[in-house]
Amino acid sequence: MSLSSLYDVPKGKTILLVGTPGSGKSVFCQQVVLSNLAAYKPIIFITTEYSSFEAEKALKEKGLGNTSHGLLNFIDAYSETVGLPLPDRPDIINANCGNLTNLSILITKLHRKIGKQSSLLVFDSLTSPYILNGSQVVLFLKLFLSKFASEGNSVFACFDEGSGKSEDLVSLMSLCNGIIKIDFVEDKKVLNVVKHPKIEPTKIEVPLVAPPLTSFHHFDMNYRKRDLKLAMGASISTLRPMVGDFINIAWRNLVFWSGMLWDPKRFPAMMYDVTKYTNNPSNMNIDVVALLPMYQRGLFRLFMPKNFSKVKNMKKLFGMGKKQSLDWNSGIVEFLEDKSKTDEHHVRFSESYECWGFNNVGATLGFMKPAQTVGILAGWDNRVRDWNVIELKCIGLGDPYCEYKLVPEEIDELRDSLEKNSTTIENVNALIKDHILKFLLHGKPLMERPTLGSDVHMHELQQVTAAPLASEQLIMIFRLGGAKAGKMLGEHLMKAGLGEEEAVRRLIDFMNHCKVGKVTIDETIRIFENSERFGMKTKEPSCYFTTGFLNGFFYAVKNHHVKETKCIGIGDPYCEWDFK
Repeated sequence: MSLSSLYDVPKGKTILLVGTPGSGKSVFCQQVVLSNLAAYKPIIFITTEYSSFEAEKALKEKGLGNTSHGLLNFIDAYSETVGLPLPDRPDIINANCGNLTNLSILITKLHRKIGKQSSLLVFDSLTSPYILNGSQVVLFLKLFLSKFASEGNSVFACFDEGSGKSEDLVSLMSLCNGIIKIDFVEDKKVLNVVKHPKIEPTKIEVPLVAPPLTSFHHFDMNYRKRDLKLAMGASISTLRPMVGDFINIAWRNLVFWSGMLWDPKRFPAMMYDVTKYTNNPSNMNIDVVALLPMYQRGLFRLFMPKNFSKVKNMKKLFGMGKKQSLDWNSGIVEFLEDKSKTDEHHVRFSESYECWGFNNVGATLGFMKPAQTVGILAGWDNRVRDWNVIELKCIGLGDPYCEYKLVPEEIDELRDSLEKNSTTIENVNALIKDHILKFLLHGKPLMERPTLGSDVHMHELQQVTAAPLASEQLIMIFRLGGAKAGKMLGEHLMKAGLGEEEAVRRLIDFMNHCKVGKVTIDETIRIFENSERFGMKTKEPSCYFTTGFLNGFFYAVKNHHVKETKCIGIGDPYCEWDFK
């Protein structure tokens, strides 16, 4: 059986495509659109994870030519949701995928405009509405999409496996007439037709070509040099003169774990790989040691080991095994000499900013700081080995501290340990939400560590927020993660009975308290020294999380669309957002 046979969606039926994030569902949806356009079938193409312009560009790259007027119609449910400029074209309707009622109305109006002929609704994807609305998406499929199909139309939708409760995915699949699952087997992509109104259960194999790993360097060179000098103990002035170099852990965790919602399987692995790669001194395009004063350079080259196989050598890297606070206030580290041996080293990490406040959520949680460590090891080890790290104990498992194992080789269990199930992600996000709402509503303190307090260096946030500059997938994740977080906080403040202006005031106070930057609001929102892009260079406004967050919040509180118009990443003196 050919792959093209799956592009035909029978009249009156609903087909669901299920697969992990990055498995190629969007490409499949685009092929469904092209195949049905060739048959002169009217299409309503709904995008929730990329803009209608990106969808059109992808279709043209795959062969889309000029289409008859009214044949291809877009509902862009992404741009308005995450705070991007809204398309202004008669064939594009803007929507917020957090509002399912309005989305139903827009689909109905557009179908009536098309006329009485049968239409194909392609929904790429249901994941974003699900994460913003939860199990209401099941009702949306049951009460609207299935009904839309039964009226003589057809529906093709996709959903990310692992991005929600398993019982909700089962419910979605039970409501559909056809189910196609995408799986990976070695170097092949396998499309498994579980059920279909016209096709017997079967499997189709497609060769898989992995994209090459590419590097990225988006920090301003002068900023990076100053940052590295501070990290290595140099006495220089603060990087952010207005608000200082530290941010509250709550903001860092809000950014990171909002992203985890969208891609629980690949997101942590992508962040681990990117962090390890970019912290390898050989990938920095800077001689880190050369930044030190001359006498420190000499001491470093004299005493720093050439490789880290032996316990005594690794002990030197961790301050001769003494328990000590790490730079950037990230935690208290202790090298465990008695548990370590050649090419297997153990480190205890207390009060980790990644795990603190998430006691006993059922999983290990810390890997960004450890990934930084093995990146440095890989660069300084003259034997050029691929160092890796895995967490053996964690506050998230109920332990009183975290403990890591570092080895100069692959770790078989590492990838599985990085993946987080939906229950763990929901538990962590619920704890973050609880801390922030108690602060917003009752003035309660945010997460506080007994020795190190509540702040961590903004560098630990930038290890997260720099990553999207290397990946379109991560850009989408952070935009939608921000929209989810902002919408959630806005809705809770309104349910608590706060007026619109009071809710906005408390949000601005929260962001200033967290030292996101210096935040002001009048006709626009301005953030000076915004931690998301401070010290970085980009070609366009790129505060992906902050824009999504503000847009989600103001949509929930005031029904306003927020758009970033200025960004320090492109050289503006501050980041600024307009309202619409």
